[in-house]
Amino acid sequence: MSRYENTFFQGEEAEERRPSGWAAMLRRVDTVVSTQEAAKELAEQGAPEGTAVMAEEQTGGRGRQGRRWHSPKGKGIWMSVVLRPSIPLQLTPQLTLLAGAAVCSAIRRETGVEAGIKWPNDLLVNGRKLCGILLESCAWPSGLQYTIAGIGISANLAEEDYPEELRKIGTSLLIESGRETEREELARAVLKELETLYGVYLEQGLDPIAALWSEQSVTLGRRVMLRTPEGPQEGTAVRLEEDGGLVVLRTDGETETLYAGEIALI
Repeated sequence: MSRYENTFFQGEEAEERRPSGWAAMLRRVDTVVSTQEAAKELAEQGAPEGTAVMAEEQTGGRGRQGRRWHSPKGKGIWMSVVLRPSIPLQLTPQLTLLAGAAVCSAIRRETGVEAGIKWPNDLLVNGRKLCGILLESCAWPSGLQYTIAGIGISANLAEEDYPEELRKIGTSLLIESGRETEREELARAVLKELETLYGVYLEQGLDPIAALWSEQSVTLGRRVMLRTPEGPQEGTAVRLEEDGGLVVLRTDGETETLYAGEIALI
C-alpha cells in the first residue's frame, strides 16, 4: 500500500460534496521533500492518470531550472499531478500551456483574483508571482511514459511569510483578496478544471487551449527581454504558434519562436 493515501470529505452532506474524477484522486500528505518526487514514485508504481499529491509542506520544493520554491507549512497548494498523455515527447511543452490555463481559470472562478499567465509557466497578479508550474517527463525508447505537473499556488501567505528578498516579487491569494482560501477545495477545483481541459486537448488539439491561454495571458502584446546566443534581446511577444511556441518580434526586426527558456516582462 502506498504511503500517500486519499482523503475525502466527511460529515453532513458528505455524499453531495464528495468529489469525482481527478478531484477524487487527491492524496494529502504532511511533509515531503517535494511533491514532484512523491508523484513520480506513485507514477512508477502504476498510479492512474489524474493521481495527485498535495503536501502541507515541502522541504525541498523546486521550480524551473532547479530554483528553490518557497512552500511554508499550511500556507499554500503544493501539488503534483500524474499525466499519461499519448502524445509525442516533443509536444509536452504544450501541457505547460494547458496547465497554466486550467489553474488560472480555477483561481479566477473560485477566488475572484484576476491572475494572468506569464509565459511559460507563471501566474501573476499585478506583476507579482502567485503561482508556478513545473512539468517533468519520463520517456523510454518506446515513447513518453508519464508527465508530472507540479503546481505551486501561494494561497494563505501573508507578507511576513515571505523572505525579505521575495516580498516585492511574490504575492498570494490572501494578500490579493483579503481573505483566506480553503486550500483543499481550490486544489480539487484545479484538478477538475485540469481534467476538463486535458480532455479537450486530447480530443481537439491545442487550438482551444491556446485561445484560452491567450485570453488569460499577460505576456502577449508586452515588451519582453529574452536571452539569445548573441546576448539579451528586447522584443514584443506577438502570438502563439500553432504548435504552442511563443513568437517574439525582436527590435532588430527578426522574429524568434520560443519553446523553452524564460523571458522578462519590461
